Amino acid sequence: MKTLIYDGDCDFCRVWVNYWKTRTDSSVQYLTIRAARTKFPKLAEEQLRQRVHLVVGGDVYTGAEAVFRSLSNHPALWLYQHFPGFAFIAEFFYALMARHRNVAMKVTRALWGDTVERSEYSHGALIFTRALSFIYLLALASIGTQVRGLIGEEGILPIGTFLGTVQRQLGANGYWRLPTLLWLDHSDMALLSLCWSGVALAAISIIARPFANWQRTIFAVLFVYYLSIVAAGQMFMGFQWDFLLLETGFLAIFLRPSRGRVWLFHLLLFRLMFESGAVKLLSHDPAWAKLTALDVHFQTQPLPNVIAWFAHQLPSVIHQGATAILFVIELVVPFLIFGPRRLKQLAAVSFILLQALIFLTGNYTFFNILTAALCLLLFDDAFFRGVFQRLKRKLKPVKPVCVSVRATGLLSAGIVSLSVISLFGVFATLPKELLEVENLASSAGIVNRYGLFAVMTVNRPEIQIEGSLDGEHWLEYRFRHKPGPLGRAPSWVAPFQPRLDWQMWFAAIGNARQNPWVIPLLLRTLEASKPVLSLYESSPFGTNPPKYVRALLYDYKFTNFEERRESGNYWKRELKGTYFPSVGLRGQQLPSGASQ
Repeated sequence: MKTLIYDGDCDFCRVWVNYWKTRTDSSVQYLTIRAARTKFPKLAEEQLRQRVHLVVGGDVYTGAEAVFRSLSNHPALWLYQHFPGFAFIAEFFYALMARHRNVAMKVTRALWGDTVERSEYSHGALIFTRALSFIYLLALASIGTQVRGLIGEEGILPIGTFLGTVQRQLGANGYWRLPTLLWLDHSDMALLSLCWSGVALAAISIIARPFANWQRTIFAVLFVYYLSIVAAGQMFMGFQWDFLLLETGFLAIFLRPSRGRVWLFHLLLFRLMFESGAVKLLSHDPAWAKLTALDVHFQTQPLPNVIAWFAHQLPSVIHQGATAILFVIELVVPFLIFGPRRLKQLAAVSFILLQALIFLTGNYTFFNILTAALCLLLFDDAFFRGVFQRLKRKLKPVKPVCVSVRATGLLSAGIVSLSVISLFGVFATLPKELLEVENLASSAGIVNRYGLFAVMTVNRPEIQIEGSLDGEHWLEYRFRHKPGPLGRAPSWVAPFQPRLDWQMWFAAIGNARQNPWVIPLLLRTLEASKPVLSLYESSPFGTNPPKYVRALLYDYKFTNFEERRESGNYWKRELKGTYFPSVGLRGQQLPSGASQ
């Protein structure tokens, strides 16, 4: 039996001894100095008051070594015994705290609270599973309303044609490179079934008993469904939030409210935030280096909302200050995730506030909600008990769940290894073998890289598609949420994602040769494909086809307060030229002298 002797009159000592008791159970006997006098008369009281003593048989250990030895199998003991310099550093800081116990107690309260206890995450995990189910529902319902127009049989990029091309080029390897259930059936009915049966399963999961096997089965099915759609969606899917949902959904299949498994979500959140900041610096974009990125961001982001118009009008000094704070949140705060519970909570609040501001000033689908949901797992059960006590409500207990230590270890080893490879790839070029491993993990939706807006777009080109019956008079096809009519306020569409509108933003940055999918879009518009026409806000010809279509390129800018008062417009634009020339279906030639 080990016996640890401590100063029972010291608040700092009592708090930490109470914590150690929960870690050692009955393997260690804890005695105050007063209680140890008769049992160990040879130990000097003055020495006992200066540092803790651990008695093991006839051996006596003191200070940091006594603490480590009392916590059996703690990694710090191995470091103390085998890592050069660790023992010196540990004893130095132990002596420093022992001499300044009042200060150490204040630090303890600041970082852990009035008591120190092992963090459990049952309540945060319960809320998280509900939130993740709701996000799956939003994501699948959003794509379900658009999928026929995007990749359906009469869509812009039919999935059947795409899968056929993949099979011809890659053969059997295509099934691994493109993991999707749509290999079995790629009809419109199959696409819609994946989306809407997934919506139904997500709704069931919201009300399911938390952490039950059948809820985990639902998460497994939802992961496979969403992976199938992302893999088959070509450039209309595969945004960073799609892969974040896949990676989060994969971990949720194995989620049990244990520290080991919840820690994997902490690692994911760390990578998400830290990589987002790192890519901005590594890009060497002067807009980020000079803190001027927000001077143009609100105006040039893919789908601004009306609040973005007002945010754009703020003075540059405010934009620069906000950018500096952004770098602190993305590059410094993520390390707090691995600190004591109060630092975890500080990180969570910082991330949630950042995501709330992004949500208010832009349309980034379910990305902000999903990131905030991950932050729920930084709040432990003690936090939720405190919240409910302040609200004078009783917190319903969560039934403990058995967790396999071996399974957790294997899962953690695999995810951590892939995460290290991915994180290393942000800063350096990976060897061919590791790059292949990363690509396979990414194609399966298990581990991915993150980092939006590494390079800031400083202008806002916009593509305007027009149709004509005679080649002279042209009418606009309006998109639902892109800038179009100058007086129309930028719309708020998140958490829904109009994927054609988003992809048109990327197409405008390049040209038609770099974005060959624009040609099928124009072709489907010429054919008046009903699924494709449903992606527009309105067709100037109703359900009838035009004879000719073309795409013009404009440069859009926000108006300022004065211009808005005078014109009533949120936007001003200037014609830059032709993005794609006037074309008709085969046999339909433009009249002589018609407008190109």
